[in-house]
Amino acid sequence: MSKCCSDSCQTKMTPENDIQEVLSGKFVSEFTIPKMDCPSEERMIRLILEDVVPKVGLVFDIPNRKLAVYHDDNLAEITTKLESLSYGASLSSTKESSHEETLAVHDAAKDNEAQEFRVLRWLLIINGLMFFVEIILGWIAQSTGLIADSLDMLADAAVYGLAIIAVGRSVKGKLSIAHASGWLQIILALGALSEVVRRFIYGSEPVSSLMITIGLLALFANVVCLFLIFNKKDTGAHMQASWIFSANDVIANVGVIIAGVIVAFTGSRYPDLIIGFIIAMVVLNGARRILKLKS
Repeated sequence: MSKCCSDSCQTKMTPENDIQEVLSGKFVSEFTIPKMDCPSEERMIRLILEDVVPKVGLVFDIPNRKLAVYHDDNLAEITTKLESLSYGASLSSTKESSHEETLAVHDAAKDNEAQEFRVLRWLLIINGLMFFVEIILGWIAQSTGLIADSLDMLADAAVYGLAIIAVGRSVKGKLSIAHASGWLQIILALGALSEVVRRFIYGSEPVSSLMITIGLLALFANVVCLFLIFNKKDTGAHMQASWIFSANDVIANVGVIIAGVIVAFTGSRYPDLIIGFIIAMVVLNGARRILKLKS
């Protein structure tokens, strides 16, 4: 996968150049990052370290919140950039790295790249389609839970779309795409929150049957996403993170279904408003993290 060497250099690097840059790292430093738990955090970290010269090699361990960075004499710059993300990054250890170790890291990343792209493409398609289904039927059902969950689908699609579209672009271009998706998520999350407030003040009559039906459809879509990731989740850190991300979406879908069931039995609109508020806040927080990203 070709990458530009800097904002001012628009010539794409050859695989040979990429290998040499990765192998130039004399040290490997391990960071503990408590708030790194989904693909958006991993992508932001890759993005913010993209312009570090010499090029660094990254190995993510999402379940254990660990990041190994292969680098030269630029540890201070790397540490400063990671700390600027406010993910709680802290340096755990630094040691000299071997040629064989860095070569193995590069080869493993290259082998997983094509598989990762195919999975990301399907995740983007599924989440994009479900966004349109949920937001349209959520409006018809007068359900803030479905509307907010549709925005969660859009947020996921934005993350996966960014991972695909940003390939081969300069650091500035990647940041522009990331920030654009962040602003889009803020606008939509605020729209969902305003809808929650509007329906709280003026009233609503959420259709529980549609909430449950569409919630089940969204749940099925995310289970399909988990199935797509399953065989690849142990082949790379990003696939492990994608697994966690989709698993979290399943929880949100279950929340919408439960809210729909409570609405059906009680006739109260408040379960729908509560789940809509919670999901919208999750999307808003994700957008905030994206917009804090600096080069």
